[in-house]
Amino acid sequence: MKTLWIKLLLWGYAVFSMAPLLVMLLSSFRPTADIFDDPLGLPTGPDLGNYAKAWTEASFSTYVVNSLIVVVSAVLLGAAVSLLAAYPLGRRRFAGRGLFAAYFISGMTLPAHLGVLPLFYLLESLGLIDSLLGLILVYAAGSIPFNVFVLTAFFRQLPYELDEAASLDGAGPLATFWHVMLPLVRPAIATVIVFQFVPLWNDFFYPLVLMRDESKLTLPVGLTHFFGEFQNDWGTLFAGLVMTTIPLVVLFVLATRQIVAGLTAGMNR
Repeated sequence: MKTLWIKLLLWGYAVFSMAPLLVMLLSSFRPTADIFDDPLGLPTGPDLGNYAKAWTEASFSTYVVNSLIVVVSAVLLGAAVSLLAAYPLGRRRFAGRGLFAAYFISGMTLPAHLGVLPLFYLLESLGLIDSLLGLILVYAAGSIPFNVFVLTAFFRQLPYELDEAASLDGAGPLATFWHVMLPLVRPAIATVIVFQFVPLWNDFFYPLVLMRDESKLTLPVGLTHFFGEFQNDWGTLFAGLVMTTIPLVVLFVLATRQIVAGLTAGMNR
């Protein structure tokens, strides 16, 4: 009986949480006049005019493409660098390993926004202000401390006999990393990718400070222009919000199993 009540409570919470998203989705197919007349009404038909208007007239396509380029590149670059750092920290014993681990962890203790002024001058000296590449590098560097912390813990959980067996088969450190270790830490990789993708996709601060050209804006900053221009066109606004949410939903659907495996890894060890 207790289990039944817990399930009902969880399903009720899920329905309550999904209700605003459902209203947003349904309203994106409705004309603005209908939304004002009946805010919670249903669409009369699958009208994609709001999506076409948001994609073309509101430069939404530019914001989406910029966000995808920046966030996907930053997440992959940050994960690749973090893997190369976490592997020796988690699998090798060498002098100064604890110091290096503490150095990476210390990056999680300092608010990144406190260093925005020297970061701005550094990027300006490199010619990377108002550049998607500069934003990618900032995001990738900021994700490394957390990624290394999580990935190092996963590498340490793997049996050391795997390294010995690979060495007996003639595999070097790089081959062992690529063919043996990397497939085993896929849940951890999926975890850090999702945990970095979401805040970077929603980040407003760095694009606002580092970007000037409107054609290079990412979605969070672009949405402020979008809301200012279409504040009375609710149908187009809802369509834009749905398109903003779709990449996050797709990512969670594709990576849910790996995320759960990553978060629960080691519980039965």
